[in-house]
Amino acid sequence: MKALRHRTMAGYSWAMLVFLYLPIAVLMLYSFNDSRINAVWSGFTWKWYVSLFDNRQVMEALWNSLSIALISSVLATVFGTAAALAMKHYSLRWRSVFNGLTYLPIVIPEIMMGLSLLVLFSQIHLELGKLTLIMAHVTFSLPYVIVIINTRLADMGKELEEAAQDLGATAWETLRHITLPLISPSIIAGFLMSFTLSLDDFVISFFVAGPNSTTLPLYIYGLVKRGVSPEVNALSTLLIVFTVLLVVAAELFRRKDSKSLTF
Repeated sequence: MKALRHRTMAGYSWAMLVFLYLPIAVLMLYSFNDSRINAVWSGFTWKWYVSLFDNRQVMEALWNSLSIALISSVLATVFGTAAALAMKHYSLRWRSVFNGLTYLPIVIPEIMMGLSLLVLFSQIHLELGKLTLIMAHVTFSLPYVIVIINTRLADMGKELEEAAQDLGATAWETLRHITLPLISPSIIAGFLMSFTLSLDDFVISFFVAGPNSTTLPLYIYGLVKRGVSPEVNALSTLLIVFTVLLVVAAELFRRKDSKSLTF
C-alpha cells in the first residue's frame, strides 16, 4: 500500500511538471522549425535566431529591457536594503505594520498596480517613457528585495553586531564590516530577482510605457497580434532561457545565504 501511494504521488508530480513545461518545450522546439507554419515541422534551422539579431526593432527592444531592468534593479536593491535595515531597528509594533504594507504590492493584481501607476503619472503630468517604466519597475520589485533581505536579517541575530560594538566599532563600521558582508548573498539574490521580474514584466509595462520605450515582452506581444511565427518562438525562447539562468543564480545565492553562519 505504501509503495502504491509512493508511485501515485510520484506519477502525479511528474504529470504536473509535464503540464507546466510541455507548452514551453513545444514553443522552444518550434523556434527551430524551418517552416513559418507552427503546425508543420519541416526541418531544423537556426535562421530565425539569425534574423532576430539582424532586426533593428528587436535589438532596440532588447536594449530597452536590459537597461530598464538594470537601472530599476540597482535602485530597488539599494532602497530595499536600506528599508530592510531600517525596519530591523523599529519596535515590534511598527515592524509588523511595515511588514504588512510591504507584502501588499506582492499580492494585489498587477493590472491594479499598473492602472494606479498610470493614474499617478497622469496626475503629476509625467510623460510616459523610460523614466516611468523605471519608476514602475522599482515599485513592484522593491517588496521582493525587502522580503528576501528581511528573511536573512531575521535569521542572522544580533550577536556579532553587538560584539563588534562592544569592541569599539561605530554603527557605520559595524554595518560595513559585519552586517553587509553577512547579508551580501541576500542582496545579490534580491538584485537578481528584481532584474528577472523587470525583464519579464508585461502587464505593468503595458500601462506605463510610452513612445520609444518598448520592452521585449511588449514587442513579443505586438508580434503575436500579427500571428505567431518562428521568430516569436525564437525571441520567447531566448527570454525564457535568460530568465531561467537568472532564477537559478538567485536560488544559488539564496541557498548559499541559508547555509552561511547561524547564530
